Amino acid sequence: MIRVLLADDHPVVRSGYWRLLEQSDDIRVVDEASDADTAYAAYAAERPDVLVTDLSMPAGGGLGLIRRVLARQPEARILVFSMHDGPLLVRRAFEAGARGYLTKSSAPERLVDAVRALHAGRRYLDPDLPSGLLHHDPLDEAARLSALSGREFEIFRLLAQGHSPKECADTLKLSAKTVSNHQTVIKEKLGITTSAALVHLAMRHGVISTAGA
Repeated sequence: MIRVLLADDHPVVRSGYWRLLEQSDDIRVVDEASDADTAYAAYAAERPDVLVTDLSMPAGGGLGLIRRVLARQPEARILVFSMHDGPLLVRRAFEAGARGYLTKSSAPERLVDAVRALHAGRRYLDPDLPSGLLHHDPLDEAARLSALSGREFEIFRLLAQGHSPKECADTLKLSAKTVSNHQTVIKEKLGITTSAALVHLAMRHGVISTAGA
């Protein structure tokens, strides 16, 4: 039985999801939440197989919820079910750690398909969205990395190794504010928003090893 937690700030929407999912013999909804804080607490209590969450929610929003859940349970399987279909937001959801993305304009049965796919360990992207959103363009990423200055690249590598901004400042004999400013510029140049995405990019291009060396 696939155990599902629903997080959406609209009661009518949650009710509809609940009925839809439980029409399947292999899916059971174990709890629901109307905001990110409640959803996080429910996830900790229920440990569902799949979390289905909207992005627009009170108390931190869906992206914040994804990061909090993954910090607690790195193997969490999270499906974003949102009205938004913009490429940037979809990419940010995957960068945050979501394993699936489905738009609310999709056919109802796709929600069931997506939940089953995540439970089976697969990623899922709404068939109506460009498949390239699941992939990174190595050449584009390489060009962005090349655009970093020497100092920015040093800081990028230290951050990717897991050093805090203060540790980077101490190592490079810079002020913490200078490193913080560089960190913001680095993320903007690389087109990433999270520390996890920064680490993954560094690993993909051999800047650090899988062991963080």
